[in-house]
Amino acid sequence: MEKVFTMNFVISYSGGKDSVLSLHKMLEGGHTPMGLLVMVNQEQQRSWFHGVDLELLRQIAASLEIPLLPCESGGEDYHTRMEETLRAAKAQGAEACVFGDIDIEDHREWCRARCDAAGLQCIHPLWQRDRLDNTNEIIALGYQCVIKCVRNKDLPQSFLGRILDAELVAEMAKRGLDVCGENGEYHTVAVGGPVFHRPVAYECKEILDFGNISAINICAAKR
Repeated sequence: MEKVFTMNFVISYSGGKDSVLSLHKMLEGGHTPMGLLVMVNQEQQRSWFHGVDLELLRQIAASLEIPLLPCESGGEDYHTRMEETLRAAKAQGAEACVFGDIDIEDHREWCRARCDAAGLQCIHPLWQRDRLDNTNEIIALGYQCVIKCVRNKDLPQSFLGRILDAELVAEMAKRGLDVCGENGEYHTVAVGGPVFHRPVAYECKEILDFGNISAINICAAKR
């Protein structure tokens, strides 16, 4: 019988659909997660780019039963702070870092440089997979991914706070958009699905318009 090699890994976790699908693929392969590495905006105390607040991230990590590895950065030190966290993860036994990028080569090269600096393997489970197939698989697997941000020229604010489903995907396709949102058309935050041990309770609050993008404030539900 062919021997199957498994590894300990951390994942660069945005909280969105591509991150959770990458995590799903790694767990399906029998690999062991050691942490969710989340880059945190030092000033805002939210994740970079997706803007997920720390308490919701803690609830997500608790539901996944994977340690949260928040890495604060002011922006200018983003890459060096990430490398420091990766080195610390390696010292704890991590062998690789996993990323959710699909087909943008510059992104993959950036990720590889961070891993090379830390002495870790760089793994992209979704690399070169069809963008529509990825999105359809996320929905078919039963993941609940809430639309957190939209680019205003592409999508209306009415999409914010809605669970990504086949109807929304069809509407995006009708608008001529990349339904995976790989180019920044929209971002999501995953709050439930197969790798979650329980759904994450959340609340959708105010919508913020930043001109180029709009975002909805999604918070952990008060107990």
